[in-house]
Amino acid sequence: MGAVINAPEGYRRLERSDRLIQERRHDTYRSKGKLPEPTRCPDCGAEYREGRWQWGSSEGPAHRELCPACHRIHDRFPAGFVAIAGEFFATHRDEILHLIRNIEAREKGEHPLERIMDCKDTGEGLMVTTTDPHLARGIGEALAHAYHGELEYHYNDSDRLLRVHWSR
Repeated sequence: MGAVINAPEGYRRLERSDRLIQERRHDTYRSKGKLPEPTRCPDCGAEYREGRWQWGSSEGPAHRELCPACHRIHDRFPAGFVAIAGEFFATHRDEILHLIRNIEAREKGEHPLERIMDCKDTGEGLMVTTTDPHLARGIGEALAHAYHGELEYHYNDSDRLLRVHWSR
């Protein structure tokens, strides 16, 4: 049935060997294993070094593979959605877009996988799509901090997807 596991004196615990261990989160855009170092993304130039994607350039040849952000952009499969609506947006559109671009520039400078994929006007406001749920949350928090209003988060853990709704 199983093997005996180290247990305190007088206790006996059995481990079941017929049970599958489920991965906590499945993200199809994460690498299945460790990439060779250095690995360079042919689209954006980010490099996989020291176990993570970073900006910078190393000299010499490098393995070529799309980074997860470029892969999402290529597949048009966002990890974050920020819906912006309300009368306030209509009258402050340029100011809000400038704030969103500043948030992206700051985050992207430190984390190459956090990027805006698209900003589309909808009939009610604006829809911003991102390559990472953290950037979507950061944009929502920045809007709420700067302009107050109503902020809602809807996180789907199984898809690693975040939907943010801000309105004022």
